[in-house]
Amino acid sequence: MKKQSLKLKNSLILLLAALIWGVAFVAQSVGMDYVGAFTFNAARSLIGSAVLLPVILVMDFRRKRENPESRGRENRKDLIAGGISCGIFICLASNFQQFGIKYTTVGKAGFITACYIVIVPVLGIFLGKKCSSFVWGAVGMALLGLYLLCIRDGFSIGKGDILVMVCAFLFSLHILVIDYFSPKADGVKMSCIQFLVSGILSGIPALILEHPRMSQLLAAWKPILYAGAMSCGVAYTLQIVGQKNMNPTVASLILSLESCISVIAGWLILGQRLSSRELLGCVIMFSAIVLAQLPEKRLQ
Repeated sequence: MKKQSLKLKNSLILLLAALIWGVAFVAQSVGMDYVGAFTFNAARSLIGSAVLLPVILVMDFRRKRENPESRGRENRKDLIAGGISCGIFICLASNFQQFGIKYTTVGKAGFITACYIVIVPVLGIFLGKKCSSFVWGAVGMALLGLYLLCIRDGFSIGKGDILVMVCAFLFSLHILVIDYFSPKADGVKMSCIQFLVSGILSGIPALILEHPRMSQLLAAWKPILYAGAMSCGVAYTLQIVGQKNMNPTVASLILSLESCISVIAGWLILGQRLSSRELLGCVIMFSAIVLAQLPEKRLQ
């Protein structure tokens, strides 16, 4: 019962992360009207890292107060290695996605990016991760839902499609890296490090290629602040915390719900209307996520 309660708690944490990311699509769309891709990703990542610093200080203070004899350097090696690894993958994935969107439709980009829900279990097989037939069925349902939700025209492979597929593969590796390091290191600290690394790596090409100006950043301060504080600082930390001791395939299914939420956010915030096809896609995806969360004993 306790294990099932923990699984439900982690699932709700990941669902909240997906909600924040879904709304962040609106912020990213608006922010890109003012700054380049590298600049946007660098700014949001550095803000996300900075937002987590006071959280870490408060958590360390409370931890030392409750347990004065706790070791401050515990898991330091795993923390640094995990933060740097996650930072590299999230930097590459975010920038491949942003540049890929320039050469393909948003619908295709959303569908291809969400293919990490298939790539994760496939990669997981080589890492010794097993999935039940019900989880694989949920993956198939989620793919069908994403297709109905995102694809509106004929599917063809172009330059942008390839770039976004690389992005999906990198996000899959990011999920598996988190799955490996999250039980070994503090999730909030690792998230802070990953965004510092991502911000620095994105900032270098931003300064060289895009030459960002302060006036541009100030014009886009609202979407950058939301993407940095909420999407990076909060949501990715929730991902690290929520994925702890969770099956990475199930985690990826929950996180893929951001595609549904982004459509709903576009409808509520930007006035975009949902078609019956898109609504059906949302229902199928939600059903897939519920199926993946059913207790394993009932599924056997």
